[in-house]
Amino acid sequence: MHEETWRTMTPDYSAYQAILEQYGDLQPAITGTLQDRLTDAVRRFTAVELQPRVLRITAPENKVYRDYVIELLNIHGQRNNEAPVIVFGENVTEQSLFGAVYPPVEGSITKSQIKHGLVHQANNGYLVLAVSSILANPSLWPRLKSVLMNGELEWQAACNKKLYPLPQPEQLNIKLVIIGDRYLMGELENAEPDISSGFTMYGEFEQDLIINDTNLPKYLTYVKAIINKAKLPDLADRQAIEMVLKTGARYAEDQTRVPLCPIWHQSLLCEAAIESQGNAISAQHIQDSLDAREYRESYLPERAIEDIHHGQVIIDCQGEEIGQVNGLTVVEVPGHPRAYGEPARISCVVHFGDGDISDVERKAELAGNIHAKGMMIMQAFVSTALDLNQPLPYSASIVFEQSYSEVDGDSASLAELCSLVSALSMQPINQQIAVTGAVDQFGRVQAVGGINEKIEGFYKVCAYRGLTGNQGVILPQTNLTNLCLCDEVVEAIKAGQFHIWTVSSVDDALPRLTGKVFRSDDENDDDTLLAKIAERIDDVHHALDDHHGGLLSRLRHWFVQN
Repeated sequence: MHEETWRTMTPDYSAYQAILEQYGDLQPAITGTLQDRLTDAVRRFTAVELQPRVLRITAPENKVYRDYVIELLNIHGQRNNEAPVIVFGENVTEQSLFGAVYPPVEGSITKSQIKHGLVHQANNGYLVLAVSSILANPSLWPRLKSVLMNGELEWQAACNKKLYPLPQPEQLNIKLVIIGDRYLMGELENAEPDISSGFTMYGEFEQDLIINDTNLPKYLTYVKAIINKAKLPDLADRQAIEMVLKTGARYAEDQTRVPLCPIWHQSLLCEAAIESQGNAISAQHIQDSLDAREYRESYLPERAIEDIHHGQVIIDCQGEEIGQVNGLTVVEVPGHPRAYGEPARISCVVHFGDGDISDVERKAELAGNIHAKGMMIMQAFVSTALDLNQPLPYSASIVFEQSYSEVDGDSASLAELCSLVSALSMQPINQQIAVTGAVDQFGRVQAVGGINEKIEGFYKVCAYRGLTGNQGVILPQTNLTNLCLCDEVVEAIKAGQFHIWTVSSVDDALPRLTGKVFRSDDENDDDTLLAKIAERIDDVHHALDDHHGGLLSRLRHWFVQN
């Protein structure tokens, strides 16, 4: 167990001050900067004539990414200083893609009329399609594949009601570039196994970048290129650049990374430009725009917190309870622009039974597969730690209280384990502390997602009721690099009013919650949680032995008398 200082709660860019000061002297990046893998794929794809005929690029399907790919094709596809032929198709149909032959006009001696399609326009060049266009019209693919492989297009009649002559097949030399997200690319691969063979080449738009001395200058030129292309005011100073980096770290959920999504940067800087009124964008302008965005998107989170404040959802921030712990969840509502954190009361009760640990959420079909897996892993660890030579004489029931929708993910398995241990040992849990983390079968605590939202959600509940100076959150040690908390929480941590503790194992978490260690190397130490559980189990076994012994004596006495 280790309490973290406020300095670890937010990214620190002090090591890069010299680089940030050079921002004004940097030139905008050329297309392909920070996308070395994608650039290499495009360069190789355009360099060869025969194979591969298809380049698959995993990227969002929108104009910004499409134009980026087309710019790369223009740069690397040039021959003899001539720009390559690049044609983009959207919402394509059979006729718009391949063209068609129309019948002669009645009463005329003219020949059949030929209407060319996108494949003809892209002859000796590149045809760029969204993968959704192919999936929406799966009948297009066999014919398109034939054109790509054979270099020949068989004409088809536009009208099947009359017979008229068709021209000879047309010779075409095209290469295909497909753009789409990873899920849709997987759908295409399932429908066409050859798509992952030597027939195609793969490229990908990387969505984030690790910050270091080498990459940071390139990233700054990338930001400057986005600003210039969107015709936005430039960043005013080093503080504004740091604000962009910090906001990006929060978005990427990693203090050492920033996103590369051009749309994210445009959205952030366009809103900040509203605050700056056309002047250079400062850190305060960015912060004001973020505050305005949070205000617009805060209706549902505030209503959820109000339910807790009014007592409609029970969350205790003070005192101690047996078998009850404050877990941390991230709520995602369809149609709401962002996820938000909300504490959840996890409770466990035990009673005499056959050792079954019942997951109420799973039995009520309100738990996803990952949550069910986390519960089973947690149960396996507890069984191993108890080292019993016979079934546990207790049954337990674990539930997310006042939860009426599906629960998924394994991030609550540490909290569920703590509530189970508390209920078995009859040792109360400190309600001023919330817990998040996944557990493996060896008791190691593993990283979880949405860590910033979870911490801030619990902090808001505590702050409304009054900070005691003892409240805080237990989280996995491996999540430390994901922290990028809002200024209010950081200031509370700095003032000692709120705390963050990181743990690497179950043995680290339970002493902070219960005041007692989970286990000890000293076999005679009877003040551990495991010792208290073992003592309770022995009491049950002795009671059972006395009960069965007394029954046998009465039966023997009855037989003697009769």
